[in-house]
Amino acid sequence: MDAADSSPTLIPLDAVDPALVEQLLDRAFGTDRHGRTAYKVREGMDWLPGLSFAALDDEGHLVGTIQTWPVALTDPEGRAHPMLMVGPVAVVPERQGEGYGQALMLAMLGALDDRAPLPQVLIGDADYYGRFFGFSAAPTGGWQVPGPYERDRLLVRAVNPAVLPSEGTLGPWRG
Repeated sequence: MDAADSSPTLIPLDAVDPALVEQLLDRAFGTDRHGRTAYKVREGMDWLPGLSFAALDDEGHLVGTIQTWPVALTDPEGRAHPMLMVGPVAVVPERQGEGYGQALMLAMLGALDDRAPLPQVLIGDADYYGRFFGFSAAPTGGWQVPGPYERDRLLVRAVNPAVLPSEGTLGPWRG
């Protein structure tokens, strides 16, 4: 999407055939994506319909999706701190760099309840998600996740990062 194009059409993800979503995710991340660490963090959970969207191009084709999941950071004392895991943010390869991912992120962030937004966590590019959306790896240095990951790619966004536990293990929210 360039400046001459209109904004993408965003619809609730639950309005899209799940098979089409899976095909898009396979194209964006590969068919082996289910073994990635992010999948282990949210294992057994369903994505949240109110915070998950699809992007359609001008011809009505599915070109991108974003899913948001309930997760929690369990601190060393065993207390679960609820959070939202963002991702995958997926755009078909031939449409990447056209603004669809950014539009999906903005839609998800705009749908958060601003009266008490939960911290949002993701595994992604710190430069991109930090510059555009305020995510940072600084608070996550003492956090653990199930599976391999690059520490500088575990990012969080919170209204008040000072309330985040400095240590803990990220996993599915079982509240």
